[in-house]
Amino acid sequence: MKKRLLSYIIIFAGSCSFALAQPAAPVKGPAEESSIPASNAPREFRAAWIATVDNIDWPDKGSTQPEIQRAEYIKLLDMHAANGLNAVIVQVRPAADAFYPSPYEPWSEWLTGQQGKPPVPYYDPLQFMIAEAHKRGLEFHAWLNPYRAVFNLNKSIPSKTHVTREFPDWFLDYGDKKYFDPGNKAAQQFVVNVVRDMVQRYDVDGVHFDDYFYPYRIPGKEFPDDRTYTQYGNGLSRDDWRRSNVDSIIVQLSKAIKEEKPWVKFGISPFGVWRNSDKDSLGSHTKAGQTNYDDLYADIVLWLKKGWIDYVAPQLYWEFGHKAADFETLLDWWSKNCYGKHCYIGLGLYKAGTNAAWRDPNQLPRMIRAIRSTPNVQGEIYFSSKSFVNNPNGWSDSLRLQYYQQKAGIPVMDWMPGRER
Repeated sequence: MKKRLLSYIIIFAGSCSFALAQPAAPVKGPAEESSIPASNAPREFRAAWIATVDNIDWPDKGSTQPEIQRAEYIKLLDMHAANGLNAVIVQVRPAADAFYPSPYEPWSEWLTGQQGKPPVPYYDPLQFMIAEAHKRGLEFHAWLNPYRAVFNLNKSIPSKTHVTREFPDWFLDYGDKKYFDPGNKAAQQFVVNVVRDMVQRYDVDGVHFDDYFYPYRIPGKEFPDDRTYTQYGNGLSRDDWRRSNVDSIIVQLSKAIKEEKPWVKFGISPFGVWRNSDKDSLGSHTKAGQTNYDDLYADIVLWLKKGWIDYVAPQLYWEFGHKAADFETLLDWWSKNCYGKHCYIGLGLYKAGTNAAWRDPNQLPRMIRAIRSTPNVQGEIYFSSKSFVNNPNGWSDSLRLQYYQQKAGIPVMDWMPGRER
């Protein structure tokens, strides 16, 4: 998911405010009950992304035996629990495919090695992953990619039942990938149906979408949506029309999730910059080469204002003092633009050792301290899970022995109902 961001010009990420809040009434969701160790425990969202696309985190490449996959996943969860995390965000739909038996989409190629092939011996990975997370007091957020349909046009082989074969007119090729056309209403409805079905059938604590709405721009190549813009543009500029398309699916997703289970959280992890201040006085003092609003057509601020999402997790994968976007600058910006919803800061643990700043053992601890001292930010999420394995810069030790030594409960969303189990 996220490593690709580094290749996109000078960019950075944002945050919203945190604070080890005073404990509120106990949350009634299953994971939250078991993750609150005492009535005086702090509340802080502490999560890691588990990426399945291209087998980034799980399962290991070439690992197709269910018994081995289960052992690998349990090992990841045990590591995260030992480090003091209280949630995992697991990619269950990387490219219009599924890590669970779906009536809409085929089994993922990254689960069995061949798209459409079920696991043998059979098991339901999503059911298993949720149960194991809850056993350890971890919330489980199901992470779906909204519009990516074929990960690599040169390598991926869609199954006979893949939606790109059934409805080829819904899709557009851009670079080496195939995407749902966000302007196609039938395609939007298909994605909503996929999410509604999953929420209805599985005990997820949250539904999570990352930053890929309209794809990141390829220099010199325009996204080829002329046909749908001509058909549905309705007098809007292309940019406004594209933003309206993304707004539309967010509204539909929010409604579908809450209709099925009002207690299930809906969160978005956007690219870290909404807009640069040279384009909009309300934007951040940054110089991002691409932004959510102007290039990905994702108006995150609007979604927060309207209450369509419950939390935002901006990807702040840049260090303190970054020339184009200082971490602290963006942390402050997001903290002031959450509109009462939760904000969890995405931290780029995978960058450990990549430059002088990320070789500094104090870089991550400084970020955690800054998050905790910033209002309106409730925690952090790390990308990616396997980055913890080798204890980069001693940071796993720092979490386990210092920053996360005291267990934390999940921050309470006062606008949402709880659920007795």
